[in-house]
Amino acid sequence: MYAVIETGGKQYRVQPGQTVDVETLAGEVGASVELGRVLAVSKDDQLSAGSAVGSAKVTGTIVSHGRGDKVIVFKFKRKKQYKRTIGHRQNFTRVKVEEIVG
Repeated sequence: MYAVIETGGKQYRVQPGQTVDVETLAGEVGASVELGRVLAVSKDDQLSAGSAVGSAKVTGTIVSHGRGDKVIVFKFKRKKQYKRTIGHRQNFTRVKVEEIVG
């Protein structure tokens, strides 16, 4: 059994027991959360999507909060002596998926 959810503007395919890194969610470590909007649910090789999964929920537990790897952004214009280097680290929340109800 798996579900496709949308949270933080991204879509994830999750299964019970799986740990997934999503955009930062409010809550303390160990708190229970309901993960975003459920787009599809697959049970016994039958896929339900759209209005058929309107009442489906995916719940999980917050395992940790953290920051991703640094991404270097380098801007350069030739012959103009223009160079800029900027770094970025995205925040994330690691969530363990407990159950899919639907």
